[in-house]
Amino acid sequence: MNEARIVHLVSEDVSVIIVQDDDSLPVILHWGVRLPVEDETLRAFAAAEERPGLEDVSDLPYRASVLPEHSAGWFGRPGVEVQRDGAAWSPRFSIRAVALDGAEMAAGELRTHTGAVTFFAHDAFTEIELELEIDLQSSGLLRTRTRIRNASSSPAPLEVGSVLVSLPIPVRANEALDFTGRWAHERIPQRHPIVHGLHVRESRRGRTGLDATMLVAAGTPGFGSDDGEVWVGHVGFSGNHEHALERTDSALAFRGGELLLPGEVRLRSGEEYVTPWVFGSYGVGLDAASHRFHDFLRARSRSSRRPRPVTLNVWEAVYFDHDEATISALATEASQLGVERFVLDDGWFRGRRDDRAGLGDWTPDPAAWPGGLRPLAEHVRGLGMEFGLWVEPEMINEDSDLARAHPDWILRARPELPALFRFQQVLDLTNPEAYAHILATLDDLIRDVGISYLKWDHNRDLIDAGHPGTGRPAVHEQTTAVYRMLDELRRRHPDLEIESCASGGGRVDLGILERTDRIHPSDSHDPIDRFHILRWTGLLVPPEMLGSHVASAVSSVTGRTHSLPYRCAVAFLGHFGIEWDIRSLAADEREQLAWWVSVHRRFRRLIQDGRPVGGGELDPSGPAMRGIVAADGAAALYTIVTPPVAADTRARVRFSGLDDKRDYRVTVSAPESLGPPWQVPDWIRDAPGIDADDDAGVAFSGAVLRLVGLEFPTFHPERAAIVRLTAAG
Repeated sequence: MNEARIVHLVSEDVSVIIVQDDDSLPVILHWGVRLPVEDETLRAFAAAEERPGLEDVSDLPYRASVLPEHSAGWFGRPGVEVQRDGAAWSPRFSIRAVALDGAEMAAGELRTHTGAVTFFAHDAFTEIELELEIDLQSSGLLRTRTRIRNASSSPAPLEVGSVLVSLPIPVRANEALDFTGRWAHERIPQRHPIVHGLHVRESRRGRTGLDATMLVAAGTPGFGSDDGEVWVGHVGFSGNHEHALERTDSALAFRGGELLLPGEVRLRSGEEYVTPWVFGSYGVGLDAASHRFHDFLRARSRSSRRPRPVTLNVWEAVYFDHDEATISALATEASQLGVERFVLDDGWFRGRRDDRAGLGDWTPDPAAWPGGLRPLAEHVRGLGMEFGLWVEPEMINEDSDLARAHPDWILRARPELPALFRFQQVLDLTNPEAYAHILATLDDLIRDVGISYLKWDHNRDLIDAGHPGTGRPAVHEQTTAVYRMLDELRRRHPDLEIESCASGGGRVDLGILERTDRIHPSDSHDPIDRFHILRWTGLLVPPEMLGSHVASAVSSVTGRTHSLPYRCAVAFLGHFGIEWDIRSLAADEREQLAWWVSVHRRFRRLIQDGRPVGGGELDPSGPAMRGIVAADGAAALYTIVTPPVAADTRARVRFSGLDDKRDYRVTVSAPESLGPPWQVPDWIRDAPGIDADDDAGVAFSGAVLRLVGLEFPTFHPERAAIVRLTAAG
């Protein structure tokens, strides 16, 4: 152990202690709370748990490395699964060098560092080279990726079956949280005990998936929004992938990586495979772990550059019934409500009267748009709004000119085409000609029409997604081709913003979010469902990247009817927008909606820059809360919703994230029907509205608000209130 390299990666509140001994792959001894320790203490800790085996030669115990090796005595999932012609299937890697942000680290050296450490290894027998990068961001977000290279001169390719990193978690974290879902109701939470064995969540849909877990959390018993230690794992990839928790003898780890189909990655001599980034976030409470993901995205997304424009999308107003006069009138009405971005959705292109035809033919339909889209775009810009457009570039209808001209541009694993879903197939973007055609078409549209925003949809899973001609699996290359196209469009158009939509929230991961600026969390705008979809998707995605629209009173998905204040309150803490035929608004509805738009615009910088918090998720019979707290603790906004049914008439709501040493003035916007008048407490009934001046409202101690809370009525279901807190003095 004297020759061991010890790396202590640190952020303000997180430590990752990595030991690399002899020539073995590195082991993470600690990932969690920041440890204020001296070098000698670290050395003693690194050596303390060494075990000798039998006479130091037999039964040598194996502590799993970041990429556990079967050849060293690991009987769980191997970190690297490969084979070359049926051999080279059990690699044993030896470290050649270690570098801290590019500077080589000597054997026996101990370093405390903020940044990345890279381990360079090889296996002379299997002729494989490996690079393992472990990076702790200044925010405390941990991420790792692996590069595997076929160093053999053999003509036989090296087939990569899987690369699954192992991020260790203390076994005291014995409760798990993951998610499932379906179309129009994504991110349904599942809490369950962690037991010995492997809990695996695979997605083989060729996109993240409507039912995908998005992330896996392991925590101490009863962990919640602001309490209990939590370790969160996430695979930042938009194709097939795997999240898992692996509980073995005295150990627990998050395992994650890309899920590769048979033969999908076959490396010829000199070729390499680079895994997606796999992320880990530690925190006391889910919110603290969540903030690290938010910081990562806010440092990269164009959504952080400027206030989020209030958006109107025309889909639920007109569906496929496009008419220039009608949609121009919608734009005029939208501008009068304070809308700042107008988005033309599906139905604008050639032959697109329903979802059975037209995908791939990305030119305006002459029947609906005889002069093309430029007149509408100029009308929109003349009203002071930006113009956005819906596209689905990865898909193609069999009934389209593009499919008839290039049937060989459709992914398939067999001579016949895959099963239809939503009447569409998948365009082969791994084909250089198809890729170049779509890229050029989109580039021309953006330039010619003056598009500032693309809503990029993806409405089917990938089934039998093989390379035409060979039938080899194509999901990996299709996913990376989409990434390249998005990167290139953003390079050519530095101000272009892109939304990731996939039948709603079917593609939500850090791979796509590094290249897009917001997501469409769900096709359901029903506020009952939407509140929880926003809360749980918000563990990964910051609020300004969560499209949050007000739709019609009767939900197009669930058929339920809700009041306008309830719908607006639920949508308020996000990238606010409208998806509704506003031509039908009554005068009082128009006035109310314009008020909500104006108030959101007043507070959107707080929503965009603040720290999201949550509460109430452990008690379905109590009120639930989503909030945003300013980074300096000077202001906060909270949306509180009543439960569907409760035996109690009221329950205390604690306002997470506040500064205990400050007093806060309280303003509230709540419906008159929050409960019977005698059930509504004075702090709500007597409070000014949230649009009041900053010095309005009664002041309460931050400690009381955070630790004790205030009673909130639970008498009526399907009610919501916005509470605004402003630091006094």
